[in-house]
Amino acid sequence: MAGPRIAHATLKGPSVVKEIVIAIALGVAAGSVWKMHHWNEQRKVRAFYDMLDKGEISVVAGDE
Repeated sequence: MAGPRIAHATLKGPSVVKEIVIAIALGVAAGSVWKMHHWNEQRKVRAFYDMLDKGEISVVAGDE
């Protein structure tokens, strides 16, 4: 009387196409986050210089 058969996963080599697709997806996701970070920094700098031009803020250099 044999026990129940257990289906074992057969080991295959890495799927090159699958790895390329995953790498592209991760690259696009990371690039999007990086680009959004730079857009936010650019917006902050632009707002700072706009306020500086309007005279709403001023910059005081420290004594040396």
